[in-house]
Amino acid sequence: MKKLKNLPVHIAVIMDGNGRWAKKRRLPRILGHREGAKSVRAVTEACAELGIGYLTYYAFSTENWKRPKKEVSFLMKLLNEYLDKEKPTLLKNNIRFNVIGGISRLPRAVREKISEVKKTTAKNTGLTMTLALNYGSKNEITEAVRKIAKEAAGGKIKPAEVNEKTIEKHLFTAGMPDPDLMIRTSGEMRLSNFLLWQMAYCEIYITPVLWPDFRKKELIKALKSYSARNRRFGGV
Repeated sequence: MKKLKNLPVHIAVIMDGNGRWAKKRRLPRILGHREGAKSVRAVTEACAELGIGYLTYYAFSTENWKRPKKEVSFLMKLLNEYLDKEKPTLLKNNIRFNVIGGISRLPRAVREKISEVKKTTAKNTGLTMTLALNYGSKNEITEAVRKIAKEAAGGKIKPAEVNEKTIEKHLFTAGMPDPDLMIRTSGEMRLSNFLLWQMAYCEIYITPVLWPDFRKKELIKALKSYSARNRRFGGV
């Protein structure tokens, strides 16, 4: 395979289709989530191998709490298992682990595991792999505005001085580059409250492939599509 050119620095992924993958096979939804976790490993390792700088997965949204309690409980258990099992993989591939979102609402065991894996991989210098957990973009922007308003009220910043960089500094993604490419699986064409500010000029790639079937081969297809695009950022 020819070496890919013009790779994105930051890829965002909306992992969709775990439930449909299981339904097609007459399996419980939870088995679709478990198979989807294998795709996370495969895509993460492929991105590390290709030299991608940042990879952000929409793993659990603020709206996902509306799902059946049994399913939510399983997802939290699966997350804990994933972090425990994948820690050696992250270290082997020089991947730094990161999380964005309202972490305080997650179960204590999950929060502790997140802290442990972040600390263990903090010195890694390759790919930064981020999980968006209990994340919603509107909530993120609201929190950022609230923090800026508090600073303005305290005299730390003048309202006239607030600009895009001020807002970006107060987002969960502060210090990270905006996504260049957003991949959404299963054919759905929605942003689903994911990185709305950050994806203002992001290239979007929609594939009908369900997330559990999305592995390195499908990632390469997305990257080839991206590399062929002319990004003008509002220019000519």
